Amino acid sequence: MTPVEFLTDLFNPDLAFLPKALAVAVMSSIVCGVVGTYVVLRGMAFIGDAVSHAVFPGLAFAFVLEGDLVLGGTLAGVATAVLVAVFSQNRRLNESSVIGVFFVAAFALGVVVISQAPGYAGSLEQFLFGSITGIPTSDLVTDGVTGVVILAVLFALHKELVTISLDRESARAMGVAVFWLDLVLYVLVTLAVVISVQTIGNILVLALLVTPAATARLLTDRIGVMMALSPAIGTLGALAGLYISWGWDLPTGGTIVLVLTAGFLAAWFLAPRQGLIVKAWRRLDR
Repeated sequence: MTPVEFLTDLFNPDLAFLPKALAVAVMSSIVCGVVGTYVVLRGMAFIGDAVSHAVFPGLAFAFVLEGDLVLGGTLAGVATAVLVAVFSQNRRLNESSVIGVFFVAAFALGVVVISQAPGYAGSLEQFLFGSITGIPTSDLVTDGVTGVVILAVLFALHKELVTISLDRESARAMGVAVFWLDLVLYVLVTLAVVISVQTIGNILVLALLVTPAATARLLTDRIGVMMALSPAIGTLGALAGLYISWGWDLPTGGTIVLVLTAGFLAAWFLAPRQGLIVKAWRRLDR
């Protein structure tokens, strides 16, 4: 399929789901790209994977009760994030241990709940791997509003979030409210995951949150530049992934992730300052 044919399909009234799929993919990429910057700076990639498990019971309950999926996932994720933030204050357990307990338990609850729904196998596949071509307009609007709120909060607390991401103990010594900022960041990660689950599913959502930010980190040492590059890389990956999946009839979520991974590998080898090839060339040039 040529790019012109893809554009023609985008404006085809009979394929109204395609521009909606493109819109939610781009929206998710932008939000996750910005949120992912803080996640990568703090070295907390595990939280993204864990949150994707935590929202699952909320999605499952909402599906069984025929309620709003975004609202259900948000409530479940936020509730679990609060539990992790509270229990992580116990110095005998590190953050990763508490996350492992609560988020895996939440995912297990979701599996039990969704198993009681009619068409169990199909609905489970939709949650795990995404259903980008079946997103209703109402969810698109909800995702858009949620995304704007996430970005607004991040920009309002940017300085404080960067401070606790780079040096938590120094931030605590300076009187920064580390606990509350942790809680805010957990909630924002949860919201970013919720609006992205329908794009690439629970299993693959970590890639949208971490891979673009990690790629940007290889390309720059400046946080501001990284925060601009990360959503740009995610958006390009989403566009290319949707185009390839539509043209070759491939799973959309998986294709987007593979495109983003290819970009990460390219940066790993070819980054102007940190790429392996550049480093090898410098050693040979000495």
